Amino acid sequence: MSAYKVYGDSISGNCLKVKWTLDLLGVDHDWIETSVLKGETRSSGFLALNPAGQVPLLITPKGNPIAQSNAVLLYLAEKHGGGLLPDKAYERAKVYEWLFWEQYSHEPYIAVRRFQRAFLNKPDDELDPKLLDRGLAALTRMERQLEETDWIAGEGFSLADIALVAYTRFAHEGGFDLSAFPAIKTWVARVEKRLDLGAL
Repeated sequence: MSAYKVYGDSISGNCLKVKWTLDLLGVDHDWIETSVLKGETRSSGFLALNPAGQVPLLITPKGNPIAQSNAVLLYLAEKHGGGLLPDKAYERAKVYEWLFWEQYSHEPYIAVRRFQRAFLNKPDDELDPKLLDRGLAALTRMERQLEETDWIAGEGFSLADIALVAYTRFAHEGGFDLSAFPAIKTWVARVEKRLDLGAL
């Protein structure tokens, strides 16, 4: 059986979370670098694979495409195990809760501010103030949780940790000072060690 193919941009936390999950699970895959900044996700060839024009995009060994980073994570965890999803329904639902929250209340602010600041080189005074305000609110929500538990969705390491660490570990590039969030800093180091990423 041929390997998975992953179309991804290495500057994207959404893409890296897929790569980290594949690596953690020991799943063979081919990474196809696809630059957002160069417009490669808008090429006719890529749009034929994913009409949404977004990375990451996973192509299964049977040639089936799966888009949306957290959908890809769920597929991989369900297909390959690895203990990344709890067995009990309630605990599993809490992982889903954090995955949905990450895409709605975390990524749109922390990731977007980072992208505009670090890759589009926009000065702070040109950025929408709500990106900072809502990003800080998201970090505060995480800090409160991580003051209570070692892992974001409860007592065990899960997909929720992979999904949320992806942009949180780069939050400083968006102008978010993690020194104000000691529980998050400790958790980031814990997840980096689990994923064998090495500290930034």
